[in-house]
Amino acid sequence: MTTTVPMERITSKIYLIRGQKVMLDRDLAGLYGVETKVLKQAVRRNIKRFPDDFMFELTKEEKQSLRSQNVTLKRGQHSKYLPFAFTKEGVAMLSSVLNSDRAIDVNIAIMRAFVQLRRLMASHDELANKLAELERHLRGHDDQIQAIFEAIQQLIAPTATKKKKIGFTVKEELRKFGKKK
Repeated sequence: MTTTVPMERITSKIYLIRGQKVMLDRDLAGLYGVETKVLKQAVRRNIKRFPDDFMFELTKEEKQSLRSQNVTLKRGQHSKYLPFAFTKEGVAMLSSVLNSDRAIDVNIAIMRAFVQLRRLMASHDELANKLAELERHLRGHDDQIQAIFEAIQQLIAPTATKKKKIGFTVKEELRKFGKKK
């Protein structure tokens, strides 16, 4: 049995929480075709398989933040218990806990979605680095162009200094000898 889950459906269920890309228990349960309660029971029965870097429970604030970010999460529609968040490794571990053909197929699709997101983020990082480098390069040129303009303006601008006449005048000669004119 091959279950095809659209990649967009999976990637829309991946959140960034505590600096990690995770999927929530209710979303995974929906993809696996089981109730959230059943998924959580299976995880609790095998809790040693889920260290903190594989799965963690959201805080009340994190749950509230998700509710306010996502308009589809309405009060009373979802569990009153705090959700579990599964990292990529935790999702992979779920396939050993939920041992069904559907769970295996869905896990493969989820792993592919995580890989696709990683590639996408890497290409965004690469593009951002190239733009920053270009900006730094152009900023250096801006400074150089500004300096050229300033030098040209100084060359064009008339000088305001008085030219001193060469030679001497009678006043200067008389002052030298202490005479007044």
